[in-house]
Amino acid sequence: MGSELYDTSTGTVIWGISDLGWLTKAWLRSKGLASLHLTPEEQTGDYSRVQARRLLQTPTWSPFLRGIEPYTRLVALAQATAAHHDAVMTFPYDWRLPVAVNAHRLAGEARAHLHNWLSHPAQTQARRQAIEDRPARLVFIAHSMGGLITNAALTLGGDSDLAADTRGILTLGTPFEGSVVATNILNALQGAPLPLPHTGLAAAAATMPAVHELLPRFPCLEDGLDVRRLTASDVDAIGGDKELFTQAQDFYTALYAHPLPPQQPVVGVRQDTVQSLTITHGVVRASEYCFLTNANRELIRDPNGVPRRMPTWGDGTVHRLSAALSTPTIPVAAQHGALASNKRLLPLIEDFLLDHDALIRGPEQGDDGIGLTIPDFVTPNSRWECAVTGTDDPAEVELCIAAADGAWSSEQFSFDVADDDRLSTQVTLPGVGLYRVTAKAAYGPEVTQIIFAGPDESALKDLTED
Repeated sequence: MGSELYDTSTGTVIWGISDLGWLTKAWLRSKGLASLHLTPEEQTGDYSRVQARRLLQTPTWSPFLRGIEPYTRLVALAQATAAHHDAVMTFPYDWRLPVAVNAHRLAGEARAHLHNWLSHPAQTQARRQAIEDRPARLVFIAHSMGGLITNAALTLGGDSDLAADTRGILTLGTPFEGSVVATNILNALQGAPLPLPHTGLAAAAATMPAVHELLPRFPCLEDGLDVRRLTASDVDAIGGDKELFTQAQDFYTALYAHPLPPQQPVVGVRQDTVQSLTITHGVVRASEYCFLTNANRELIRDPNGVPRRMPTWGDGTVHRLSAALSTPTIPVAAQHGALASNKRLLPLIEDFLLDHDALIRGPEQGDDGIGLTIPDFVTPNSRWECAVTGTDDPAEVELCIAAADGAWSSEQFSFDVADDDRLSTQVTLPGVGLYRVTAKAAYGPEVTQIIFAGPDESALKDLTED
């Protein structure tokens, strides 16, 4: 969801504005997201209505997926590191559509970009200064679904030489095996009572191939004393589309039938992340643990035959084991939507762009860090819990909450020690808007997340009746 989407039929931006009026209209009116639904024409392959015009320029928000930071920092770093800013190509895409559709477009645009750069005067000059006089190749920095699109572009994109013309791929929080969060998104219409933003997203998501391609493909569904993969019937029961799910499974069968190019995965760690679920009468109950398996991928059970559970954490959206197809990984204590702007990660991205082999072949980076657990949607002047995990010492953590527009901030928070290596404090926000919550550990790492404070129930009722 990191690209701004523009509806050519109405001449309006339908995703990617942080303006409070737009957020309120999009998320807090019953038909606020209607323009994101795939139309019958789009469902049959006509994708001309919506254009992905650019990457996000400002923070935005989505229920379940929480806050999404812009890519401005990452793009600026790439342009400053490259021989010339023309060497950097951004790839905004319509994230509602199938991965394969965006992969074919990426393959074509990447080929054209490489062709243009190889004839650029700055590339010729850079080759003269290089240790080895070799032509440039492609380097992909891909966040979230972008990693899936990159792999599909290099294997199924229609350009058989593109993988050979690629020097490296760095993936940031890519859900290679899917995410249980996608089941929560689809289930919001028929699950437990949830605020309007969550149900609005569910209605749109049920039409989107991409959401069905993000459903978990690993054994995650607790079924008695067994743990199994989702089926089309399960997806139908929780509010998804059986046909879109089946098409998604066929796509991944084709994708993983090819050896994928070497890549360096960055995985989010230390954040509470759902990894398994149960389905009872069509209602999803997601849990923050997965299951231990042996070398043959068989479930490890206790003496009573109960599958052993194991919390592995993740980035709040993608759990750690799903975010890597290869090792070593680079673990970073960060929320999913903030990975691409993480201050500790940006120097590593710079090394990767500069072809420093130690990043790829070196030991796994340190796994220290803290976790941040907050609601994704609150109302102003109501109290809610902000929890920090990974430490039980209040003196080790600083907490700052600031409005995304800079109009308000506060650092006056006192933590209580809770159970399970966890600190807790109560927070109240002064008004409707987007806020950035930042927890910083005394030994360095910091974690950020965007939260949306929306109108209370009485104001929300007026909005939905307009």
